[in-house]
Amino acid sequence: MSARPRPLMAAFALLAAGALTLGTAPAVSADPSPKPVTDFPHPDLGKTYDATVKYRSEQKAIDDGFMRTDDCGEDPTLGGMGYHYVNPENLGSTDPTKPAAVLYEEDHETGKRELVAVEWVVPDPTGTLPRPRLFDRDFDGPFDFAPVGPHYSLHAWIFKKNPKGVFTPYNPRVHCTPCPENHPKA
Repeated sequence: MSARPRPLMAAFALLAAGALTLGTAPAVSADPSPKPVTDFPHPDLGKTYDATVKYRSEQKAIDDGFMRTDDCGEDPTLGGMGYHYVNPENLGSTDPTKPAAVLYEEDHETGKRELVAVEWVVPDPTGTLPRPRLFDRDFDGPFDFAPVGPHYSLHAWIFKKNPKGVFTPYNPRVHCTPCPENHPKA
């Protein structure tokens, strides 16, 4: 990927943090022991899982260039997305092993963030790109959020089952509900 100016990288990071969100709050786990999805609808999702399972460690994601955010995306009727940690180097990627974002939710029991999904974000600043495809599926969008502008995205819920489908943007099992005040934060 070619070098991007810093303001553009920051704008893309903001995009991933707020993409498709209607509200924000801390994400929390409704499932005390989330298990990875293992019945992948496409064989290349196994490559994604293998490349990103190390990000169960939030620190490992940060060490590898994913920028931590404290905003959680949730739609009151569709469910949540969780916290988006964005790696600016992966923006525009359609490589199954290089998602632009890893998504976390907070566990009420531990107060720690747990990996639940990954997301690819393909900017289309001119609005002229053909719709990207990955896993034999079209990306969602285009979406137009300032200051980033037009882009496409694709979520994959490979670390927490989404009853609406692996590629559905929102997961009704993910919620942005604050942990109790007396619970220590990770």
